[in-house]
Amino acid sequence: MAGLTRLLSALWLALWMLASPPAWSDSAPPMLLAEVYAADVDVTQYWVSEKFDGVRAQWDGHALRFRGGGLVPAPAWFTADFPPVPLDGELWIGRSQFDAISGTVRKTEPVDAEWRQVHYLVFELPGADGDFSARVLRMRTIVAQAAVPWLQAVTQARVADRATLMKQLDAVVRAGGEGLMLHRADAPYLTGRSDVLLKLKPWLDTEAVVVGYVPGKGKYQGMAGALLMEMPDGKRFHLGSGLSDSLRRQPPPLGTRITYRYLQLTKKGVPRFPRYLRVREDFQGIRVEESSTVQ
Repeated sequence: MAGLTRLLSALWLALWMLASPPAWSDSAPPMLLAEVYAADVDVTQYWVSEKFDGVRAQWDGHALRFRGGGLVPAPAWFTADFPPVPLDGELWIGRSQFDAISGTVRKTEPVDAEWRQVHYLVFELPGADGDFSARVLRMRTIVAQAAVPWLQAVTQARVADRATLMKQLDAVVRAGGEGLMLHRADAPYLTGRSDVLLKLKPWLDTEAVVVGYVPGKGKYQGMAGALLMEMPDGKRFHLGSGLSDSLRRQPPPLGTRITYRYLQLTKKGVPRFPRYLRVREDFQGIRVEESSTVQ
């Protein structure tokens, strides 16, 4: 019986490969991007998982790529036994360890000792047919058959109501986690920004591009007092909260994409109380139409 199971699994993977799209080029791989959770969402229609604070990467069956399309410089042994099917997931070390994972996965020459701490957490199957519920089962099967200790399927579960969801959010945040992700159970595989995938966090976060610097005053004399940021719609705002002294001395270059958190948008459409989180190093190369320094 065990032999028959292995044979059927191998046959299934072979059929998958025939139906799977070809490996991506050096351009950014297509990905599903989340919308923000709203209180009127029927949570019983979604699978819920933890939102991991790591570095997103897609495995195309042959290579591991960052969100921006660049190859992840992982040691050969890390992906040697990955399954020959596309996977979407997060390179992750642990809760509140973003700086550690970011530093590890971006070194041109990977350090084995550091990569031994890394897990690749799978939460989607690019290009697969069927709804998300079916893909959850397939992810579990694929990961189990691969038997790679650092390759793991993200735990997905259903919740009975919003109160249960909020309790789960509170437990994750108290334990040092970022928040939750909700993926609609009946959704086919999609790419681009879609409400079939929702993120639920105690605060809002998004990205903007550095287009200038505000000179510091007082104790920040000679350093950057704030970054001048440009949103996708062209609106600009100052981002100073959350910047370390080292970042103020050597601020991110113009054109750098920054992730920041905020409470809400003002009537003018700019973030209220924005706070620096991190550089989005996995999605660089953004062309800046106008780069200026604030005087």
